[in-house]
Amino acid sequence: MADGTMDSLGAMPVYRTVRVSRLYEQIVQQLEESILKGQLKPGDQLPAERDLAQSFGVSRTAVREAMKTLCEKGLVEAYSGRGTFVTNRTSRAMRQSLDLMIRVSQQEGSTHLAGLRQILEPEIAAFAALSIDQQLLATMREAVVVMDHSLHDPDAYIEADLDFHLALAEAVENPLILSLLDSIVGLLREQRCRIFAVDGGPERGQFHHKQILQAVERHDRDGAREAMRIHLEQVREDSSSSSEPAAQSKRSSKVERSD
Repeated sequence: MADGTMDSLGAMPVYRTVRVSRLYEQIVQQLEESILKGQLKPGDQLPAERDLAQSFGVSRTAVREAMKTLCEKGLVEAYSGRGTFVTNRTSRAMRQSLDLMIRVSQQEGSTHLAGLRQILEPEIAAFAALSIDQQLLATMREAVVVMDHSLHDPDAYIEADLDFHLALAEAVENPLILSLLDSIVGLLREQRCRIFAVDGGPERGQFHHKQILQAVERHDRDGAREAMRIHLEQVREDSSSSSEPAAQSKRSSKVERSD
């Protein structure tokens, strides 16, 4: 399949070995064609960097540059520790619109973001409790361990926090939910940055994460819903506290200590 088309079993497309000077541009072109033709669909994970380098017959540096270009085009998104995935370009447009809306009126926008989470995420947890598989449960458990060891490391804690909540959303297997969460992930990261600076915020978050995890492990739908609801009440309270001057000062000092 030298032309990059998929076989009858729906296998990954086979790419042509590139032999021109600007190698990464040729990689971008082939991957972009696969995405635009629907051979690679939103949510599909790209092969590992090493595997792509072998498929294209190029160095990993060329593949890395190609991934950077595809990210800039909004065609893929890289997640630390999880891999690179084809994006939903509608989600990207939605993310930019929501980001602008919240930045225009940050305090009001933050309140609306908290309200959206309170409507959406308890039901996500409830459905996930019934359908989650062992791989996603392992992701949640690993995220909790990372957060336990990162109470003074905002970057590591926040990424693990996002992974924890994303695992629940993935368990629901509803692409619209994933698209919506993808569209606000940057806003969620900023919200968590503010909460991390609140005295006791990370510890309170961890208490609730463990309550949610235990309910999901028991496949307790009502328990997972309630644990998430209580967690998001704590998030709303800490988010409000983070807007106070003292919290802002505390956040700055924590960031300096983490450098």
